[in-house]
Amino acid sequence: MSGNRRFVDTNILLYAYDDSAGPKRDQARALLEQLWEKRQGYLSIQVLQEFFVNATRKITKPLSAETAKEIVTDLSHWHTHVPAADDVLAAIGIRQRAGISFWDAMIVHSASELGCDVLYSEDLNVGQDYSGVRVENPFQPPQANQE
Repeated sequence: MSGNRRFVDTNILLYAYDDSAGPKRDQARALLEQLWEKRQGYLSIQVLQEFFVNATRKITKPLSAETAKEIVTDLSHWHTHVPAADDVLAAIGIRQRAGISFWDAMIVHSASELGCDVLYSEDLNVGQDYSGVRVENPFQPPQANQE
């Protein structure tokens, strides 16, 4: 039973390391600390790649490559999905069925492959269930109809 596996999308990681993110930075950091302490954090190689690129280029105060590399090194100790060609094909299927971008479909597929029941993200529809993975936005209160 997965019940405690939480997949973290790239945007949540970026908020945790973006000094200009205000309250979202604090919330993202608290979430990551909680997931680390409980060993409930799950990621994919894609998330680590996207984090490095965006943290060193696109946040308000980009991190140095060395700092971002150290963070990726730390995050690589989390449970991590390493996609193969079959995973790409599965994500294409999710994209076609769910009408989401290919990259979001890869995230959803990785979360599903790792047995995660929750995917923390701002990029997908909150409360939506994709392949048995429910999307939650950690910056919004939980949906009233969730069990």
